Amino acid sequence: MDYTIIIIAVTALISIAGFNNADIINKLILWPRQMNNPSEYYRLLTNGFIHNDWNHLIFNMLSLYFFGSTVQLTIEELNAPGAVYVILYLSGIIIAALPSFLKNRNNSYYRSLGASGGVASILFFTIYFYPWSRVGIIFIPFVKIPCIIFGALFLAYEAYMGRRGAGNVNHDAHFWGSVYGLFFAFMIDPSHGAVLFDQLTHPH
Repeated sequence: MDYTIIIIAVTALISIAGFNNADIINKLILWPRQMNNPSEYYRLLTNGFIHNDWNHLIFNMLSLYFFGSTVQLTIEELNAPGAVYVILYLSGIIIAALPSFLKNRNNSYYRSLGASGGVASILFFTIYFYPWSRVGIIFIPFVKIPCIIFGALFLAYEAYMGRRGAGNVNHDAHFWGSVYGLFFAFMIDPSHGAVLFDQLTHPH
């Protein structure tokens, strides 16, 4: 079973419904000031199934499509159930949202939505196992760089932008989703850490 297609379909359906229904967005969005009651903590997950607009949705789902099936196959090759991939993705959304939730609990204006945290977890799981495979940049697809270099640049950029706190992008979610993806990959196969070190010191 290809879980990536299922996740994309569910996310697309909910997001598209939300484009035309503000009540859906308000009910599912990460809204720390509204989450004083544990009954509202579901928003830590549901914010990953709604998006600002078509561009936001398509960018996240394309990224998931390109990397998701590889991650699921890798997990299954480690003799773990394919459903572990779903756990990685869903828990990645939650873990990525937690810092923003904790930082903005008293900020009534703060909102956040989008699957970026879960997608970042999937991407960095890939980097852990395939550091020297090459990744293309969507807007300039003829430029491809090794995953490990892309990952290092991505983390540095998201950490910097997260500290600045400017703009409408949740850079904290991107950063912590990425870190969680590496952590999850290490936990599912700690022995690969030595292989990763060997791969990093012997580029190919």
